[in-house]
Amino acid sequence: MRVALLARPGAACERLQAALQEAGAQLVLVADPTQGAAVDVAAAGAQAVLVALEPSVEEALDRYEALLADPAVTVIFDEAELAAQRDGWDAARWVRHLAAKLHRHGDVLPPGAEAVAEDVDLQPQPGGLSLYRRPESDGDLSAIAGEAETLAVAVPRDQLDSTAAAPDRAGPAAAPAPPLDLGEPADDHLARDRFQRDLDELQQRIAGMELVDAPRPRVNRDGAVLVLAGIGGPDAVRQLLGSLPEGFPRPVLIQQRLDGARHDKLVRQMQRATAMPVHLAVAGEALQRGHVYVLPAELGLIADDAGLRFGDAGADLLAQLPAADSAVILLSGSDPAVVDAAMTHAARGALVAGQSPDGCYDAVAAQALAARGAEAGAPAELARKLAARWPA
Repeated sequence: MRVALLARPGAACERLQAALQEAGAQLVLVADPTQGAAVDVAAAGAQAVLVALEPSVEEALDRYEALLADPAVTVIFDEAELAAQRDGWDAARWVRHLAAKLHRHGDVLPPGAEAVAEDVDLQPQPGGLSLYRRPESDGDLSAIAGEAETLAVAVPRDQLDSTAAAPDRAGPAAAPAPPLDLGEPADDHLARDRFQRDLDELQQRIAGMELVDAPRPRVNRDGAVLVLAGIGGPDAVRQLLGSLPEGFPRPVLIQQRLDGARHDKLVRQMQRATAMPVHLAVAGEALQRGHVYVLPAELGLIADDAGLRFGDAGADLLAQLPAADSAVILLSGSDPAVVDAAMTHAARGALVAGQSPDGCYDAVAAQALAARGAEAGAPAELARKLAARWPA
């Protein structure tokens, strides 16, 4: 893969050059995006572009807009500040993810992990399950069958009393109900008169009532798509938004945890990834279908008869989403603390999904979500799931 690196000179640029070489890329251009132009990248014949983002670079990306929007060019963004600090195990993991993106495969495991995974299995123990290495076999299954029979003895099972009689499925015969005690017998003529008087009185009261046709307020029950992300998330958010169809019939809310709260710059970045309008959310503003909103951490949601609108920090973000018509998407770097609330929404009908752990830079929340039974996929796959649920 022929790759151009757009980064300002410094530690981030040097570390990203090394990472590209380790990932097996052919580095055809290293350029300062504040000084160069898109024609330089095209002349180098780059098939992919890695951009190290920082404030001055973000402002210069407008001149590269056509290049970055070209579907034939693979575009990867990284935060320059993070790239400059990345080392050790963290740097090795970034190289594996970078290689997976450049070569378009999902293998991000460290070397040797596949062999270990294929060569171990679970073995029942008194305290639960433990790992054991599978026995070698040249095609004779008798050894394996014998070992399986031995292990079967250790598998926990319910202790049932085989001598106990099976319960009768039909149940015991119903006992006859005791006779209803009505007290002393009453005079039939007096009872009928009393009943008629009560009925006449009820009819008079009903006749005096006035029916009021009060207009009902229109209740907007439209939901929204809430996308949560953190470290490693901006690139995943771009892929998600870029794969959503124009005219997607629900608002999309992006809550991206950022150092320095540069949400206005994030708005400009995301606008390059999608044809949908992208806004910085403001308290009091009503949500509109087909619009993308970047949410600062201090904003929440308020739901009323008119629909959804943004509120201050006291307005709970997740709790106000109409679960039956909403989605919660957890991307790389999401806060694991929101997993429980997200699964509560799933039980109420929301579409809840996370980024595939093998494609996540920070997969803690995504793994916790998958362990609870939620769907998982690459950002583009998650976008297709959203489009299938709410066709444009």
